[in-house]
Amino acid sequence: MNLKEIYEGVINGNQKVVSEGVRAALDEGTSPTTLLFDCLIPAMSEVGERFERNEFYVPEMLIAARAMRGGMVLLKPLLTETGVKPVGRVAIGTVKGDLHDIGKNLVAMMVEGAGFELIDLGVDASPDKFVQVVQDGVDVLCMSALLTTTMPSMKTTIDALVEAGVRDKVKVMIGGAPVTQAYADQIGADGYAPDASSAARKAKALLGI
Repeated sequence: MNLKEIYEGVINGNQKVVSEGVRAALDEGTSPTTLLFDCLIPAMSEVGERFERNEFYVPEMLIAARAMRGGMVLLKPLLTETGVKPVGRVAIGTVKGDLHDIGKNLVAMMVEGAGFELIDLGVDASPDKFVQVVQDGVDVLCMSALLTTTMPSMKTTIDALVEAGVRDKVKVMIGGAPVTQAYADQIGADGYAPDASSAARKAKALLGI
C-alpha cells in the first residue's frame, strides 16, 4: 500500500482503504509524521479545494473527513509518543441557545485535518464554557451559529472573555449561515470564515502559520 492510495482513499471517502493503508504503511516502517504531513493533511487540503471549486459538497467532505479519521485513530498515539506537536490548539462550539452541529462538525473535521489539536465544546455552549477552555489554554476559539436569534451569543461570549481578562490570550473566529465579516468586525472577532474549508486556512492565518 503506497501513500498515493491512502491519499486517494481520503479524497474518495473510503475509510477501509485509509485505515488498512495506514496500518500497512506503519508495518512497513513508514513514519507517522510522514503519513500525517505528506498524506492525510494534503488529502484534506485537496478536499477543501474541491469544495471551494464546487466539485465537492458537504456530503463528500463529511465522508472524506470520516475516512481521514480512520487513519488518525491509528496515528495519534504514535505521534504523541514521538512528541510531534500539533500546529496549534483550537476549541470549537455552537453558541448558547443554538443546537445545530453539522457546520460545527465540518469545521472541526477540517481543522483537525489541517494538523490542529481540537477541543469540541458541542452545541448550546455557554460563554462560561468558552471562557474556561481559553483559561485552560487554546490558540483559536471558533464559535458557530446557524440562527440570527443566537448570533448575539457570540458577542456575549466575547464580552465574557474580556471580563475574565483572557480576550487577548486567544484568536476568536466566528462562522455560520447568517454570520458575515461585517458582524465579525462589529463584535470584535479576529476572523470570519464562510465555510469549513476556509476555516482551517483562516485559523492558520490568524496564528501566522
